[in-house]
Amino acid sequence: MTTPATSTKPTAAERAAERVARAWVSFVGSGPGDPELLTVRAVALLEQADVVITEVPEHAALVRTLLGMPEPLEAPVEGEAADEATEERPEIVDGGFGTDGQPLTHAARAKVVVKHAKRGLRVVRLMAGDPFLYASGPEEAQAVAKAGIGFEVVPGVSSVASVPAYAGVPLTTKDQRELSVITCGERVDWSRYADDRTLVLLSAVGQIGEISAALIEAGRDPRTPVAMTRVGTTTEQATVTSTLEHVAADARAARMSPPAVVVIGKVVDLRETLSWFETKPLFGWRVLVPRTKDQAASLSTRLRGFGAVPEEVPTISVEPPRNPLQMDKAVRGLVEGRYEWIAFTSVNAVRAVREKFEEYGLDARAFSGLKIAAVGDKTAAAISAWGLRADLVPSGEQSAAGLLEDWPEYDEVLDPINRVFLPRADIATENLVAGLIDLGWECDDVTAYRTVRAAPPPAPVRDAIKTGRFDAVVFTSSSTVRNLVGIAGKPHPSTVIAVIGPATAKTAEEHGLRVDVLSPKPDVDVLVDALADFGASRRASMLEAGEPVTKPSERKPAGRRRANG
Repeated sequence: MTTPATSTKPTAAERAAERVARAWVSFVGSGPGDPELLTVRAVALLEQADVVITEVPEHAALVRTLLGMPEPLEAPVEGEAADEATEERPEIVDGGFGTDGQPLTHAARAKVVVKHAKRGLRVVRLMAGDPFLYASGPEEAQAVAKAGIGFEVVPGVSSVASVPAYAGVPLTTKDQRELSVITCGERVDWSRYADDRTLVLLSAVGQIGEISAALIEAGRDPRTPVAMTRVGTTTEQATVTSTLEHVAADARAARMSPPAVVVIGKVVDLRETLSWFETKPLFGWRVLVPRTKDQAASLSTRLRGFGAVPEEVPTISVEPPRNPLQMDKAVRGLVEGRYEWIAFTSVNAVRAVREKFEEYGLDARAFSGLKIAAVGDKTAAAISAWGLRADLVPSGEQSAAGLLEDWPEYDEVLDPINRVFLPRADIATENLVAGLIDLGWECDDVTAYRTVRAAPPPAPVRDAIKTGRFDAVVFTSSSTVRNLVGIAGKPHPSTVIAVIGPATAKTAEEHGLRVDVLSPKPDVDVLVDALADFGASRRASMLEAGEPVTKPSERKPAGRRRANG
């Protein structure tokens, strides 16, 4: 007879203690607004998190974009986690506002953090600016420590230093070493700041008239320079420079509103020469990027570098060919040694062949003995990412014509095989095929993928396109012109039109669009550079004429000039 084993099932208290032991909270500073100011550690923790508790509405979009998460079908309940049935990881919890729509107090936010941590999860408490500088980090961290939960603090870039830096205002110089940072309120004794030290004011927008009057009464020169910068480090940043005696009126005229950082002192005068962010050639421009979704990233990144706000609108969807048999036959021929050359005329062609290889369980070794041609550097880079090297890339123009210029004639002695595999789109032109035949080669011109028109963008985007709320649109092919006009309508005459080459320019003009920027080279990076040059020239002309610098969407000029880069 055996004795029943004693039950070792943990009690509820033991399970709770185990969850607390596993829990971990990271208080992470998100910086003042520019997502590129996140630290490397902050990004790593967000990637590992089970729960992210946000502070401001922009945080949710930041996390989704950073981690490549899809948009939710419906918004989660405020103050609560997203529905676990969605299996969203990490869960994004609104820690800024309660169910009544009112901002949560420091104590209420701390309770939200502790509640989720006690579930035994890795929690990232994403905080604006720096967690321990003019933030609720200390109070929340104390609550976590009291609950016996482990935590860490990841400093973030504070708005105190970063916003003035983005406005071109240094807080200290070799001559100005004294600095005071003040969170404004009713109890500030402004007589303490009567000297000429630099002042950084937080939460001062609504009180700037009273503050400036108090400082002047305390003895500061009414002509002391003042800079007020709202939504600093973002492409909506705006700065007003004034003096103590006029700043209240100037701020009202410019409709300044929170969040804003105010700097008072002689250092503000340096903005005239050190302003670098707001003077970017495309600063604040809303630029439409009509491309295939997976090809827009590099273009958008370069646009952001010039200060633009790119908005990607898919106009083309890349689909497999309707009849895959021709592609299957060509790939088998490649493996069997049927071809001397394979010519890739786009990144999409590389992707289509690679996917077909993976479907058959093949890898780059099947290219042994085969010569590879690429129409340009981007296509060559896609080939390189596959572990291959392009034997031929045009030395001049990166196009089918440029490829033909460098393509060798067929030589019966040197070339054992006279056949070329040409995987292309269904709408590709026949010029390359004809040129290769003239050089003595036989071509297997194979449809590797189809480009089809994407679904129309949302109604607000279509309306913005037609009414001129986009400052520029960047066309990278004739098909993007045709498809954008087809699914969304013609861009407004005030919108700057930038195109990648003469063929695209001709298509744009055939659709009634006036081309402003023509890239000197069929390359997306060169195209964006040309648009930036256009923006810089436009800005310089306005400054030279003594006019305020405005965006194309803010000004409807009677005529525009054409630029060739």
